[in-house]
Amino acid sequence: MWITAKCKSSLDAPTIVCNRTIKGRNATINNNNLKFLGFLGSLSVVNREVVVVDSGDTAWVLTSSAILLLMTVPGLALFFGGLVRKKNVLSTLMQSFIAAGAITIQWMVIGYTLAFGPDVHGIIGDLSWFMLNGVSFDTPNPDYGATVPHQAFMIFQMMFAIITPPLVTGAVVERLKFSTYLVFILVWTTIVYDPVAHWAWGVTGDHKGWMNGMGLLDFAGGTVVEMSCGLSALAAAFVIGRRRGYPHEPMMPHNVTMAVTGAGLLWVGWFGFNAGSAIGAGGGRATAAFVDTHIAAAAGSMLWLFAEWWYRGKPTILGAASGAVAGLVAITPACGFVVTGGALAIGLVAGAGCYSAVVAKGKLGYDDTLDTFGVHGVGGILGILLTGVFAVKAIGGTDGLINGNAGQSFIQIKAALATAAYCFVATFVILKVLDKTMGLRVDEDEEEQGLDLVLHGETGYQM
Repeated sequence: MWITAKCKSSLDAPTIVCNRTIKGRNATINNNNLKFLGFLGSLSVVNREVVVVDSGDTAWVLTSSAILLLMTVPGLALFFGGLVRKKNVLSTLMQSFIAAGAITIQWMVIGYTLAFGPDVHGIIGDLSWFMLNGVSFDTPNPDYGATVPHQAFMIFQMMFAIITPPLVTGAVVERLKFSTYLVFILVWTTIVYDPVAHWAWGVTGDHKGWMNGMGLLDFAGGTVVEMSCGLSALAAAFVIGRRRGYPHEPMMPHNVTMAVTGAGLLWVGWFGFNAGSAIGAGGGRATAAFVDTHIAAAAGSMLWLFAEWWYRGKPTILGAASGAVAGLVAITPACGFVVTGGALAIGLVAGAGCYSAVVAKGKLGYDDTLDTFGVHGVGGILGILLTGVFAVKAIGGTDGLINGNAGQSFIQIKAALATAAYCFVATFVILKVLDKTMGLRVDEDEEEQGLDLVLHGETGYQM
């Protein structure tokens, strides 16, 4: 831990004079517990804010950021790559890998300042932090993390932005042009992801993003990540249309082992996703989020497994993996607000709800290739709504419906409706414009041959 201060200093002052309590890791700075710093030289702190950067909290946020990157590369890449046909495995892997590069640059240049920069009327951040100007590597921004450097918070949030676009395009793999994919993820992140992130999490002193300001509970991205990618994926499936031959030709996953390996990495990575959102290791909230995350994943996995067993006659490992992801999606907004019983209930509801949505897709006939809407869209909606039901004041400072606060449920519903409408409509418009200017799909012959060879000149398997 080290301490910095905006203060008055004096060569004549033999001790530190400070009697203020500051935000941080249960820290109280006063004359008695800071006298030991006298050997550093003469310093006087007079009624000014002291900022404490905690090395443990910083290590946790940076570690969570690294774990989060593993969710995308290789976790999501393997999960999605195993679910497609072998002629499209590399093109699917590439979507996740390229997002890590392209969105990193977007986030550094403009994405972070739009999402978290100084608030403009609750809608968007301004350009004060363009190119990370003023985003310090060693000093916190107390609006976002009082005990970690601002850049640590920035890169943690970058990992959220990286994983979301390839989730969207999971709905339209096996037919989307790579050149269009590159342009789409940059435009979509700027127009859809960044504003929604500001609505839910943006804060500048007393000024907040409009959903944050009305009291939305979204701990780790139920609206920002899960609903935004799910509803955008549904729009993409409608605009781009079905794969050639769907649903009459069999389009089974080519490598279930790869997919389940990816799902396992997602499960582990989600601990960084959710528990890391405490932006610190102390105080118990990171622990609560970690435990809730695991319980919900287990509950979702078991519910999906038994639902599939009952409905189709046989349980599958892919079903168990999909159920775990559904539970993880739904607990994402709730993990910092509910107790373990609430996490169990959310996981069970998510397993049932997302399984039903995936089954319904086959009957409705739209081609959401990798079930982004069925799992992330439906799971995100359920998670946001159930957070308003099961929230407990002792965990996150606000009670939900079961503890007598019906108003919180109305806030969650309002935020869910706004997020769903904006993400669907904005994505629909973006894709229509790209279709007119660049084209969205490869042609039928290229689709039949496979995107790996046609778009990238390589194949995943030499056989």
